[in-house]
Amino acid sequence: MPIVVDIDVMLARRKMSVGELSTRIGITPANLAVLKNGRAKAVRFTTLDALCEALDCQPGDLLRWEPGAD
Repeated sequence: MPIVVDIDVMLARRKMSVGELSTRIGITPANLAVLKNGRAKAVRFTTLDALCEALDCQPGDLLRWEPGAD
């Protein structure tokens, strides 16, 4: 899929663990891992809002379109 998820990049920049982020946004670490690894088919705007708030970033910092990426 040409949509690339950069949650791991933002986690590294913020020096935050997956466990801490999952607690802050209220989803399980397993569901966060599905999203983080690009295996999710969709993301709710409420989840995207919570991610942006917890990581102090914009949606474009977390998601990008890369043609030919699979």
